[in-house]
Amino acid sequence: MTVRELPGVLAARWPEIERTLLEGRYQPHPVRRVMIPKPGGGERALGIPTVLDRTIQQAVLQQLQPLWDPTFSEHSYGFRPGRSAHQAVAQAQAYVIEGYHFVVDLDLAKFFDRVNHDRLMATVATRVSDRRVLRLIRGFLTAGVLCNGLVEVSLEGTPQGGPLSPLLSNLVLDELDRELERRGHRFVRYADDCNVYVRSEKAGRRVMASITRFIETRLKLQVNAAKSAVGRPWERSFLGFTMRDERTAWRCIAPKAIIRFKSRVKELTGRSRGVSMAQVIKDLNPVLRGWAGYFGFSQWRELPSLDAWVRRRLRCLAWVQWRTMRRRIGGLCQLGVAKRAAFETANSPKGPWRISSSSALHKAFGKGRFRAMGLVTMADFARA
Repeated sequence: MTVRELPGVLAARWPEIERTLLEGRYQPHPVRRVMIPKPGGGERALGIPTVLDRTIQQAVLQQLQPLWDPTFSEHSYGFRPGRSAHQAVAQAQAYVIEGYHFVVDLDLAKFFDRVNHDRLMATVATRVSDRRVLRLIRGFLTAGVLCNGLVEVSLEGTPQGGPLSPLLSNLVLDELDRELERRGHRFVRYADDCNVYVRSEKAGRRVMASITRFIETRLKLQVNAAKSAVGRPWERSFLGFTMRDERTAWRCIAPKAIIRFKSRVKELTGRSRGVSMAQVIKDLNPVLRGWAGYFGFSQWRELPSLDAWVRRRLRCLAWVQWRTMRRRIGGLCQLGVAKRAAFETANSPKGPWRISSSSALHKAFGKGRFRAMGLVTMADFARA
């Protein structure tokens, strides 16, 4: 069933569906497994519920979230109304400015896949008394996964992909938040990424050991030892950002995020794509706009330099697409380059990437021309 088909189905079957919900007999369907690439390599498994199950989950979410969210910790920022990743990064920066120059960077291994159902439902039961709702939520947890035509039983985990899962994940990890608050720690948590800020490396190692024990023995979850560490905030990244240094603690874009960005742009500006410059720019713009909308929160000057790098990629692509010397000379002259300079550039033994930084290519494809072609300038999105 598609989303477009749902209204017709509800119009025809809603009395029956409503009756099964009110009688506590509604049986959720298995979720569809979808694998998506992770930024650091590997794949993440999503569990996509049916359209009808998503609708019912959303209805449950809209009733429970206004009741539960106000009770969650102020140090939790993920999947909550009125809270954002930028707020989490700003709070982390504030701790560093206060003098907490070591961070305990905790990452939970496959968190959504390893949530203990019994522990979760016991916590839900302290907040929900209606057995029909409890039965419905457990039904969503245990509905199973449809993979290659076969249904796999769900013994643990909350499917990452359903509307209700983020709220349930915050409920599970609220116990971690309360434990950190009880110990008096300064911390920031966004979903399953948690950073605790301390004043010394020794304190950081002590906190790492004790919190790891709490997570693995009390919450029955597992800390990812490969991704968790104690270090300086400017040596670690949090939600795609890091700190510039100890003196200023300016927030800036993490190196890995820049590498991923460049990799994506290289895919879209590849020489073998065989599409026009206009189409390449059209494909690039959503990436540039979305990326700058998020990373414009940086206080450093990465966006102007990345804009320049993107323009150079496009100049390189134009040079390759012209292919022959005659077309290159004609193309440069048509774009305002003097004939002699065009001839010398076209006869250069340099490769396309080195040629893309030449004065002739800069004159032919300057900032103004790219702007006229509709290319998004990421620096325009930068914020104070």
